Amino acid sequence: MLDTSPGHVPAPPEEPHAAPEADEPRGCLFALSQPPLMIFLGVIGCLLLMAALHDLYLL
Repeated sequence: MLDTSPGHVPAPPEEPHAAPEADEPRGCLFALSQPPLMIFLGVIGCLLLMAALHDLYLL
């Protein structure tokens, strides 16, 4: 059962060792700046574009 009476509130647990921040903060788009991923996405994008153009103009 949850005790809701006013009284002593325990302090939140402290983190033993916080990791030091990196020199360069890494944002959400960090993975997209990697060349192998961009090459892969470019190839997939070109294949999708070629398929779309084929469907539009040749079918």
